[in-house]
Amino acid sequence: MTTSRRHIAGYLFGLGAGAIWGTTGPLSTLLYAQGAALTGIGFWRILISTAAFAVWGLWNRDLFRIDGRGLLLVGGVGGLLVALFEIAYQFGIAGAGVAGGSALLYLAPVAIALLAKPILGERVTTLRLSLAVLVMVGAWLTVRGGHPGLGGVPLTSLVVGVTGGLLAAASYAGTTLLARWAVPLYGTFKVLFWQIAAGTLLLAIALPLAGQTPAPPPTATGWLFALALAAGPVVLANIFFFSAVRRIDAAPTAIAANIEPVVGALLALFLFGQRLEPLGWVGLALVIGGVSAGYWREAKEDSGEPVG
Repeated sequence: MTTSRRHIAGYLFGLGAGAIWGTTGPLSTLLYAQGAALTGIGFWRILISTAAFAVWGLWNRDLFRIDGRGLLLVGGVGGLLVALFEIAYQFGIAGAGVAGGSALLYLAPVAIALLAKPILGERVTTLRLSLAVLVMVGAWLTVRGGHPGLGGVPLTSLVVGVTGGLLAAASYAGTTLLARWAVPLYGTFKVLFWQIAAGTLLLAIALPLAGQTPAPPPTATGWLFALALAAGPVVLANIFFFSAVRRIDAAPTAIAANIEPVVGALLALFLFGQRLEPLGWVGLALVIGGVSAGYWREAKEDSGEPVG
């Protein structure tokens, strides 16, 4: 595969990851409606995913082999980031709704674009940073344009939602930067398995100590939603995302994956009757424009034309 085709494939993988991640908010909301506890949703979806990988590993034993550095960084740091995201994002959604709780998550692409140079040595170009800011603003307008406003949200709930969104953004940025380093060394499946396995173990220890022992979904329908969250946003989306960072830099990967709020907003529109205000449609246009410009940039990466 030529370099330019690899870049395009990487960007398309990032788009696929973002589209699947867009189902997280709606699926979590449906699971809440079944009576599932906040702290349990993140735990059960990564436990199910870990178990599935472990069974697959019985026929692919290399999945369980990793060196000391990988164990420390992928399992230790990566597992901590996964555990943090699973709890923070669920509290963000519950505290301020699917829209308000997820809005701050989209600060991550800007953070990734700025941190990729000192941590990974990637270029920080004007175009990359501009596109990251554009999709961030578009994502913010999208999720806010479909929300009736936070004026009626109790202060305590609002604080929980904002804090959860910020922590989720930080963990998402950290996971992306770590994956950009680790996936080329250890492979997509191994990195994903060790991260979610370590994250599951950390949550299994921390949640009971905090008095929040994870309760299983209370209904058969709840289990179906938990399985969907495991198969889609955890396994398939991350496989796509890690396939992206294996081919392209962290910043454009994050830009491509920011198609997530478009999918989430449209699903909320059809599933929950959430009306998208004009500001939300403007946001959708900005996200789609920014993501499309990022695709154009990757397509032109090795054409010899200046792309910023």
